[in-house]
Amino acid sequence: MSNPLLQLLVLAGIAIFLILRLRNVLGTRDGFEPPQVEEGAPVQRRFEVIEGTADEIDHDVLDHAEAGGPVAEALLAMKRVEPSFGVRDFLQGSKAAYEMILMAFERGDLSEVRAFLAEPVAEAFQGVIDLREANGHTVQAQYLGTRETALHAAEFDPVTGTAEISVRFVGELIAATRDRDGNVVEGDPKVARKQKDIWTFARRMGQDDPNWQLVATS
Repeated sequence: MSNPLLQLLVLAGIAIFLILRLRNVLGTRDGFEPPQVEEGAPVQRRFEVIEGTADEIDHDVLDHAEAGGPVAEALLAMKRVEPSFGVRDFLQGSKAAYEMILMAFERGDLSEVRAFLAEPVAEAFQGVIDLREANGHTVQAQYLGTRETALHAAEFDPVTGTAEISVRFVGELIAATRDRDGNVVEGDPKVARKQKDIWTFARRMGQDDPNWQLVATS
């Protein structure tokens, strides 16, 4: 018998021996078989079924309000009436509105932001502006940025469809009020100060007009 043929027979014998040993140890299974459980033994579940699905969790709301709380419920009610409404988008828009309205007030000209002001707020702002002018005062202001924009409160009236959202702002600006002679009577033209406000915006949900109006300040 040639030497290569002898080596081949030896290797084949080893392979057959290993296959038989593996069959004895592992057994043979056709397809998928569930693990065997003794009769009467408790079954351990791999996961718990949670009521609801991930798609039902509105992170746009829960990122800003406590789940199940009145603020979250009000925001969810707004979104049911107007599905395109987004809390994150609203806060970004309110931040821009805060800067625009605040600086318009400081400059003493509300014409560009009048559409975003409810009548009582517009009258109150204009009253302060008129008093400045009567006293011969002018305001020099520079806005440095909004340091904080956070949801403060939210309410929704399902009867009228009116939504109100209050936002807490912390802005930073340099502002100084000068008299007719140019003397500083309030503020400091060289020192920045923080401006802290809570503004409430309102709008009827589901309407064609997308603009919110400032209805209260504190």
